[in-house]
Amino acid sequence: MSTTKRAWLALETGIVVEGRSVGAEGERYGDLVFNTAMTGYHEILTDPSYTGQVVLMTYPLIGNYGVAEEDAESTGAWAEGFVVKEMCQVPSSHRADSTLPEWLRKRGIVSIEGVDTRFLTRQVREHGSLRCVISTTDCDHASLVAKAKGAPSTDGRDLASVVSCTEPYRWTAGYDQSYPALTPAQSASKPRPRCVAYDFGAKHNILRSLVHTGFDVTVVPAGMAAEDVLAMEPDGVFLSNGPGDPAAVTGAIDEVANLVGKVPIFGICLGHQILSIILGAETYKMPFGHHGANHPVRDLATGKVEITSQNHSFAVRSEDLPAHLELTHVNLNDGTVEGMRHTSEKIFSIQYHPEAAPGPLDSTHLFSRFHRLVTG
Repeated sequence: MSTTKRAWLALETGIVVEGRSVGAEGERYGDLVFNTAMTGYHEILTDPSYTGQVVLMTYPLIGNYGVAEEDAESTGAWAEGFVVKEMCQVPSSHRADSTLPEWLRKRGIVSIEGVDTRFLTRQVREHGSLRCVISTTDCDHASLVAKAKGAPSTDGRDLASVVSCTEPYRWTAGYDQSYPALTPAQSASKPRPRCVAYDFGAKHNILRSLVHTGFDVTVVPAGMAAEDVLAMEPDGVFLSNGPGDPAAVTGAIDEVANLVGKVPIFGICLGHQILSIILGAETYKMPFGHHGANHPVRDLATGKVEITSQNHSFAVRSEDLPAHLELTHVNLNDGTVEGMRHTSEKIFSIQYHPEAAPGPLDSTHLFSRFHRLVTG
């Protein structure tokens, strides 16, 4: 391999693998997580929830359809690094604006291909969350391992405040005409209920889903004071997805706690975890998390199973849930908490991503459920 094309990935366990650089030059650190989705790499890389993490794709062929900028789930690129078995250099799609390697270089994401992704996935499965480093500049194995051991983990870090917006703004875009109308849109003749969405790293398709369902959406920073939110006279409050340790997002926890009982609340992913802490449950870091587009979840009220898109390294502890919290959804792979509702307040939350992007669209009806909760 050419010296300029070489790259190395080191794990804190001492393992070092060599491959080819297919992204930006340099060095990046983070928790290594594997994602089982076969497509949707662009949406994954632009999901703010991946801040602090190096993404390993288990599907071996990545980049086949290039990058279409309209698929981006935010205005940034958030993954710390990217690991693939084989990167496609000549994509085949009329929608592509660029190749994936071109996009990775432009966005500054250090990436490696030509490594055994099955072996690396097994390492994470066997050892749990592992810190790692990807480098195109350092080939010394001992140095790389030392850097991996010294890399910051997502434990105890408030990363939601890093990726959140800094000022409130309105979001007005719904699904475009090419996107299926999966949730019933409210009649244009009716007033749209006001929804204030806390941005802990909100994906664009979540905001589109809220608008399509019938909400007038205002997005606010992660630490906005509850009194300022209430001054907007919202009919409902939404808590978004986001990165990092939910217990570390103390500012948001304090403010959202002051909204409980005053307005209907719906939380997704990090928003679900923040709600759980406020309502007396506990969160913990999972061994290797859920990252993919094929996780089966059972709705305990209906018995139906939905295939879901997921991206989280922390979860709500199922043992000793407070009496006022009802478990509503469970993961069929490992029995972890996937949803809950308050027994007396207008509050519910889910761990997975009903907006998908990428992933199946089985759960988009939950946005309509929130609309009914607000307007019913």
